[in-house]
Amino acid sequence: MSETAHALPRGTVVSVNLSERKTVRKSRGEEGVLREGHGFEGDAHAGDWHRQVSLLARESIDYMRAKGLDVDAGDFAENITTEGIDLVSLPVGTVLRIGEDAVLEVSQIGKVCHTKCAIFYQAGDCVMPREGIFAVVRRGGTVRVGDTVAVERLGEA
Repeated sequence: MSETAHALPRGTVVSVNLSERKTVRKSRGEEGVLREGHGFEGDAHAGDWHRQVSLLARESIDYMRAKGLDVDAGDFAENITTEGIDLVSLPVGTVLRIGEDAVLEVSQIGKVCHTKCAIFYQAGDCVMPREGIFAVVRRGGTVRVGDTVAVERLGEA
């Protein structure tokens, strides 16, 4: 069936999370500014590479909470926490519009954790390596809590 036969997936931004250093939990905020080809201004993971922005679903965080962990948005070092969109089902190459201006292209699904994080040691599991996605910024703009995350075009599966 074609993409036009069904509405493309949509979700909502529930948190924008930034940090000045890598390997730490990110601080939750209400908004952040994405720069084209870079990532979020002031975030340690931004730069000229394929993982400029990371996204994780609130539903994935809730799964870890159900395991007894006291975790919330930003604790997995994700930049954008979403709700209502199945991020891991989006193939590489998928184009996402966030809010009015920002456009991301999914560049990687999950990642290899070379060093286990504190969350892994607390729970024996961590969802970010399996359920986090990464993207490059194709068009910059301000991303705010409450913004719509809309799939504009699905990548090739």
